[in-house]
Amino acid sequence: MPHRGFTTGLAAAAGLAMTLVLPTAPASAASEAQPASPDAAAARAADQAVASGLAALSRGPAEAFRRVGLTAGDAGLFYGAYERTYQGLRVVGGDAVVVADGAGNVRGTSAAETAPISVGTQAVLDAAKAVSAARAQLPTVDSVSTPEKVVLAGTNPKLAYEVVVSGRTAMAPSKLHVFVDAVTGAVLDKRDDIKTFSSGAKSQPQSNAVNAAGTGNSYYVGTVSLDTTQSGSTYSLRDPGRPGLSCGREGGSVYSGPDNSWGNGSGTNLETGCVDALFSVQTEWKMLKDWLGRNGISGTGRGYPASVGLNDVNAYWDGSSTHFGHSQDNRRQATSMDVVGHEFGHGIFQTTPGGAGSGNENGGLNESTGDIFGAMTEAYANNAKDRPDYEVGEGVNLVGQGPIRYMYNPSKVGDPNCYSSSIPSTEVHAAAGPQNHWFYLLAEGSNPGGGKPASPTCNNSSVTGVGIQKAAKIFYNGLLKKTSSWNHRAARKATLEAAIALYPGSCTEFNATKAAWNAVSVPAVSGEPTCTARPVR
Repeated sequence: MPHRGFTTGLAAAAGLAMTLVLPTAPASAASEAQPASPDAAAARAADQAVASGLAALSRGPAEAFRRVGLTAGDAGLFYGAYERTYQGLRVVGGDAVVVADGAGNVRGTSAAETAPISVGTQAVLDAAKAVSAARAQLPTVDSVSTPEKVVLAGTNPKLAYEVVVSGRTAMAPSKLHVFVDAVTGAVLDKRDDIKTFSSGAKSQPQSNAVNAAGTGNSYYVGTVSLDTTQSGSTYSLRDPGRPGLSCGREGGSVYSGPDNSWGNGSGTNLETGCVDALFSVQTEWKMLKDWLGRNGISGTGRGYPASVGLNDVNAYWDGSSTHFGHSQDNRRQATSMDVVGHEFGHGIFQTTPGGAGSGNENGGLNESTGDIFGAMTEAYANNAKDRPDYEVGEGVNLVGQGPIRYMYNPSKVGDPNCYSSSIPSTEVHAAAGPQNHWFYLLAEGSNPGGGKPASPTCNNSSVTGVGIQKAAKIFYNGLLKKTSSWNHRAARKATLEAAIALYPGSCTEFNATKAAWNAVSVPAVSGEPTCTARPVR
């Protein structure tokens, strides 16, 4: 049985003239009389592709796929996310994505890399011993989940217990998924839901609701309008139209009060920090809709709460909420638009197909995704007080040394500009460098002018950008093909496919996408598409 890996169902993928890839079964007379909606037609096509074992969707006799999500992308495409099971057990890392259009045609597939699965399903190790092994992975433990028996996919699939340990590392909070071999008791893998903003942060001891338009006194962007909730004579920093969005004090409740004016504009005022956080994520939500057609942070119309007052020189996403600390000099909350966009960007990465994944290369792409969504949110807002740029955290000045990352030149803070074989073992925030650099080159180019910084290329090439909105669409629609084994080569292939799908009849966007990947040393991938610039007829 062949090795399963990231691949595509775009059989020839050679030119823009090709549109139909894999037709679904003929429709019945009843379905012809009442055509399915585009999302329903796409879902049915994707399910049929999975049932047939198409392309990357091959599976053993004891395996099955179940669809866990369907996300609309651009160009009339839908992305179906599938979870693999083995003899009824959830397979971690065996996921897949099927791309289909609203006419019911399958347009591509991808699957996480895994060898064929053939493992026993009876655990030898007692579950209590798995808990003990998992607890030992954190120095401070607050709670431990009930162990779940799963299959951990990969080059050598294993029966394992998944145990979630909540607590702290020496540096930050942790919600650690620990995979313990159900036969030997060895720890096979660890994946942390907590995604921090900075690698160098140090802990610093220290009803009947209606929509309302509030006024926020922001530290970073001036006076802003906020969507707030009114219940009787009480207002709260809870978004009335974007379920899940709210802001309150760390460890406390959502801010509320008798009037609808919030904060005093001071960097040390926590309510002001919430003004910045809520306004920023509301702006990000609008950007997602207007630029990408995404329905909220989750993609299903849901958001997540934010809290300010974290007693750390950092900010983090914990898998279901965001938490914002302060600058090292304690004069500002870490709630600038790019930081907020970054943390909620982790939520987007987690809720696109493939989830959060594991490993440093995947983690670097996750961190870069946060930076990219932060830059996109700044560009969409185009605020006069916090002008759009590709510097990460410049307003917060987290540790008194300016931005913590430079997307146009990651090496300015010692991060790699170029992809290399060392990236899979590079700390995740530094490993964000190559994709951050790629995005800047795609959006702005290597020498954009107009006051925008030049960006060095790893192959001494010159790259012409396509603008941030087009770059955003290409990046996001590539991300919708993400699997749990996401890496730079897979991202390259997926974004090249996205460029062809989004801009038929033109090679400009495809060529820029490819040139930008070449310029950050991500090599060509077997089976990646080419562009002939022949218009679709």
